[in-house]
Amino acid sequence: MFHFGSGTLWGYPVAGNLAANPTPMKFGTLQDINLEISGALKELYGQNQFAEAVARGKCKIAGKAKFAQIIGKHVNDLFFGQTMNSGQKLTALDEAQSVPAGSPYTITVTNSGQFVDDWGVRYSATGLPLTRVTSAPVQGQYSVSSGIYTFAAADASAAVLISYRYSSAAGVQLNIRQQLMGFAPAFQILLNEQYAGKQANLLLYSCVAEKLSWATKNEDFLVPEFDFEAFSNAGGQVMDLYLAE
Repeated sequence: MFHFGSGTLWGYPVAGNLAANPTPMKFGTLQDINLEISGALKELYGQNQFAEAVARGKCKIAGKAKFAQIIGKHVNDLFFGQTMNSGQKLTALDEAQSVPAGSPYTITVTNSGQFVDDWGVRYSATGLPLTRVTSAPVQGQYSVSSGIYTFAAADASAAVLISYRYSSAAGVQLNIRQQLMGFAPAFQILLNEQYAGKQANLLLYSCVAEKLSWATKNEDFLVPEFDFEAFSNAGGQVMDLYLAE
């Protein structure tokens, strides 16, 4: 039998430190998965050059999956196992504004009603940053309170770019907090391959995530990498492999 393509991969939280309502979920837009089953070998040597016996000792199953569709509950259920809440804190990136020509020299940003915090102001013409002060700004400075930015009279009519965060009721947020060593969800992994009317299915009974990589690239999509290791569950089950031939 032959198989082609990345296949389909699911994760299902089943034990350990579980988030609320653990749910089996597919790794969306799966790019690839690398599953490696290995064992440590021990050789017995005498006075001769070649081993007289070889035995396999510790065994290990490690996997790496790359997927492009990012879903909050998926990441939380399989990696963090912590609290997920509704709502987001979004970023306004370089919101274009102009300092008024006359007093008061203040700018109320677009999302002032949902303002969270300030992330800097730059001059549009030069890209140079202004310095934030608590009050009474002079040229090249600003102060901010509740989404209202105050500038100096010397900066009247200046075009500026303002970055800040603001809250939104849409989406979700993962609020990751300090936990004791060992805190993690355990999950099952199901890998399905289909080609030419035949299937291969692999089930790992207990896995723990090792790494979640989040690497961006210029002119490319963000494709997180999810690394995990498998181990025996309480019943001694490790892996089932189902093949058409």
